[in-house]
Amino acid sequence: MPVPDAEATDLVEALRDDLVVADYTVEHVAELLGPGASAALHREQPLPARRALAGSDDPVATMVRFFTLGETHTLDALDAAFPSLRAKGLERLGLAVPADSGLRSAVDLRPYGDENSSWWLASDLSELATGSVLATDHVLGIGGASTTLARWTPRREVAAALDLGTGCGVQAVHLAGHVQHIVATDLATRALDFVRFNAALNRLPLEVLAGSMLEPVAGRRFDLVVSNPPFVITPRAEGMPGYEYRDGGAVGDGVIRDLVRSVGDHLEPGGIAQFLGNWEMREGHGFEQVWTEWLEGTGLDAWVVQREVQDPFEYAELWARDGGAGVNSPEYGAMYAAWLDDFAARGVESIGFGIVTLQRPESERDPFVDLMDERGPVASAMGPTIDAGLRARSWLAQTSDDDLLDGTWQAAPDVTEERHTKPGADDPSVIMIRQGGGLGLSIQADTVLAAFLSVCDGSMSARTALVAIASLVGVPDDEVIAGTLPLLRRLIANGMLERVEG
Repeated sequence: MPVPDAEATDLVEALRDDLVVADYTVEHVAELLGPGASAALHREQPLPARRALAGSDDPVATMVRFFTLGETHTLDALDAAFPSLRAKGLERLGLAVPADSGLRSAVDLRPYGDENSSWWLASDLSELATGSVLATDHVLGIGGASTTLARWTPRREVAAALDLGTGCGVQAVHLAGHVQHIVATDLATRALDFVRFNAALNRLPLEVLAGSMLEPVAGRRFDLVVSNPPFVITPRAEGMPGYEYRDGGAVGDGVIRDLVRSVGDHLEPGGIAQFLGNWEMREGHGFEQVWTEWLEGTGLDAWVVQREVQDPFEYAELWARDGGAGVNSPEYGAMYAAWLDDFAARGVESIGFGIVTLQRPESERDPFVDLMDERGPVASAMGPTIDAGLRARSWLAQTSDDDLLDGTWQAAPDVTEERHTKPGADDPSVIMIRQGGGLGLSIQADTVLAAFLSVCDGSMSARTALVAIASLVGVPDDEVIAGTLPLLRRLIANGMLERVEG
């Protein structure tokens, strides 16, 4: 367990120096492993990585074998890899413990980064390194959920942000690039120890607070709230393990429902909340019904993108395996049955997963709600898409149809048209408008919308173009405009139509 107290400052700096000199970075680790072993390690398969690093005298090879693969090393080998901190310093920092004729790592410490910055993050050792079932107070490291949230978060320059349920601090390090003051909270004591250590190692000023969900920041408001909360729906059954990193202690999807209904009190005007979540769907009560009820009366703008839907069996299998229980073990069977009983008791037919973006409107207006079921591939960095989409939706929410029609527009550079024609036919039977980036949307167009996009070059207003098209197709102007306006709003909201200023 890392010890980031005042006495350890010099030791943390010595560790940092060793990591910098060794070039312990994502890129260098990938270079040493090679693409095949790197991909295998991401799949929790350590053997290719062990083979790739065997015999290497590169200090980073020692660091990966020690911190990620859980191998025991001699004191001499660790002294060589960490010449400033040395093996004794690893022990004093709580990063290593005696084992056999040397030391083994007590933590997982690995490099992490994005296109602008690089960091190191310590967390508890994974099942890959320990070979055992995870402890219920396990502190997760860098994973699929945390990196997904980081990729979807808009990176506006703001004064204050909250990392709610920080864990080891993955979101907090990202916030450091565009936020003046960062508050990180968690209920788990071990998580707070890790985030303090990671803040010291990366020289990041964080205000770290202990407490459940929004309780530690009562009465405070932020420009941005990010959270990878404990959203997993866990049966409240006797003997069911409750992992701190995923179980918020509520029945069903109550953690996410309560966050939706309370986070607005902690947002400044124009402030954004971005988080992941699960939601239960029952017969006749699907995605749209769930979110319409949750959002009612909050006064918040909402853009929710459902990325995955599982039935109760798939969900139980995923999370019963998550802690490391073997598929054929009694523990796994008991957990599987408990999940099925829990869902059956509430009539749950499926469980949705997705990304939630909420915003407090800057001015007095009706909030917008956009609920999208989009499960296909998306851009690797979705933050700019979310940022632009919020701005577009906010503009649409306070813009009349007349003002929209009087504006001039052009198709975004990544928009393409695809036509499907039956053999021998003169006209296409299907016209698809496709988005190359962002959410990768596909919208079926009629001849009017296709014609509009073909002349949409910023040279005339939308109204002028639609009136001209109405004349060509022999349909009344008002009918063409009324039928096309909803599609125009959808294209604008999702960045497929851009306003031409001037």
